[in-house]
Amino acid sequence: RFYEKVQALHQDPQASVDNPLLAFSLIKRLYSDWPNVIYSDEATENTQALHDGFQAVEQELPGAEDLAGAARALMRLQDVYGLSVKGLANGVFQRSGASRAPLYSPGRRVALSADDCFHVGKVAYDMGDYYHSIAWLEEAVGLFRLSYGSWNPEDRSSLEDALDHLAFSYFMAGNVSHALSLSREFLHYELNPCDAPMAPSYRAAMPTRSCASAQGGRWGWQRGPMALTPPLSPSDALLGLLSPQSAPEHLPPLVCSYETNGSPLLLLQPAKKEMVQTQPYVALYHEFISDAEAETIKGLAGPWLQRSVVASGEKQQKAEYRISKSAWLKDTADPVVRALEQRIGAITGLDLRPPYAEYLQVVNYGLGGHYEPHFDHATGHAPPPPPLLLPQLSAVEAGGATAFISANISVPVLKNAALFWWNLRRSGAGAGDTLHAACPVLAGDKWVANKWIHEYGQEFRRPCSTDPQE
Repeated sequence: RFYEKVQALHQDPQASVDNPLLAFSLIKRLYSDWPNVIYSDEATENTQALHDGFQAVEQELPGAEDLAGAARALMRLQDVYGLSVKGLANGVFQRSGASRAPLYSPGRRVALSADDCFHVGKVAYDMGDYYHSIAWLEEAVGLFRLSYGSWNPEDRSSLEDALDHLAFSYFMAGNVSHALSLSREFLHYELNPCDAPMAPSYRAAMPTRSCASAQGGRWGWQRGPMALTPPLSPSDALLGLLSPQSAPEHLPPLVCSYETNGSPLLLLQPAKKEMVQTQPYVALYHEFISDAEAETIKGLAGPWLQRSVVASGEKQQKAEYRISKSAWLKDTADPVVRALEQRIGAITGLDLRPPYAEYLQVVNYGLGGHYEPHFDHATGHAPPPPPLLLPQLSAVEAGGATAFISANISVPVLKNAALFWWNLRRSGAGAGDTLHAACPVLAGDKWVANKWIHEYGQEFRRPCSTDPQE
């Protein structure tokens, strides 16, 4: 039965793991569901063979951190794009309370099970994020009620577990009456409430509880100290930071052109340049890289990809506001990288020789991958890199745009194009209007390459202006 379930999910070639719901269920199945089947009572006849086969590949399977990260990614997509939890559970990427077309329509709809929803809610619960835990656990409880009495050996949770966690979430959110109602339902299913598998934090919140005082589920709760505060609404979230602005009296000319930048390298094949914004200066170069070059660069970077880090003082560390994997490539790694570096130098007119520029950074944004609003230039005393050129090595089905918050624009992922902007003024001051973010990938696999070029060494290629504000 478990094999038939897996086969049904993957026999359709349109059921791509670009769908974040299918990607989440794959991670969960490999981390949680499959081991449950391997060690279930049903597997006793083939116990040793099953255990040996599982242990042989166990180190290569997703771990608890991977499953928790996938759950947080679903919550991130829920918040940024304003998606309905009920819709997500049914495989529909629909905005909450909206009658418009879904943001993304996969070739094959993949619904989440009650156990799937419970795992997402449990991750939020463990973080003390009761806004999200309530939404996902409510969906889990509803699905568990529909299938109560049936037995799935791969499930780790049950209706009782979901009710237990949901009741405490409502209690911590301050909704005591509903928490009491759920506790009564929990006691209806749990024959021995004293031995109920209560969460440790649940027990800690009710120090006076005993079997004698648990009649009717009345455990003497008091209103919790935490009120349920929803996250930023979609209009205030990442994409919503792009708010309507009054039109200027004189719109700057935003044109498309063929550019050689005075470089012999571009004489026979000029760059196809589209001006996206003049203040800040943002340009998009179409067909900047070929399919073959993009695949070569992804192939070179793939074995070296590691979780992206951010600066923290003099050290670097992982952060939830940047979810991606990255690797660095020298121009000596392959002739394709060297040719790309030469093309970047020709388009920007800047010196890319060490130490005037950094190596090519290849970044992969997977399930819910994103980078919250940030500046690329340093905000301390470190020497900042002025421009950034961002070749885009893949397309995505939905999401993943680069959003410039102050400029009120977003640039969608366009395969083989390159996005370029200046992070510094000519004076060397940081350009505050370049605050930008990588929106979460809703569906697909986003690959980009970053090329940072330092300020020093470019004095005669990008000289200062007579205007100190420029």
